[in-house]
This record gives sequence, C-alpha cells and structure tokens, in this order.
Amino acid sequence: MEANKTILQMKYARIVAIFAKESGLALEDALAFFYDSDTYKLISEGVADMHCRSDEYLADELMIEYKEKLS
Repeated sequence: MEANKTILQMKYARIVAIFAKESGLALEDALAFFYDSDTYKLISEGVADMHCRSDEYLADELMIEYKEKLS
C-alpha cells in the first residue's frame, strides 16, 4: 500500500522528533540518521505497512538501529 506523501512527511517529522529526544541528538543529526536508516527505507518502500505503525514504535526501531551502529 502506498501512503499519501504529505502525510508520510508529517509522520517522519514526528518520528524524528521522538528519536531526537530519546537519543539526545540534535534534530538535524537525528534527521540525517533517519534518512540513512533501514527503518526509513522500509517505511518509504511500504514494506509490511510499516507506515501504519505508531510513531513511538518506529522511533524505538530507530533507537535500536542507532544503538547497533554505535557498538
């Protein structure tokens, strides 16, 4: 399923804001990480309807990916 592009952009903004707060990253750094993440690729490609998951769930997925890249 393909989501509305405007709605997806608003969702991305919410996810990045949550992720930035949880990770302690600046919004710009959180945004850069988000657009380079596997999570973003899955959401944007519509894999498993990831865009239907909650913002908090997707931010948590980003956090897991972020911690894995740090170690």
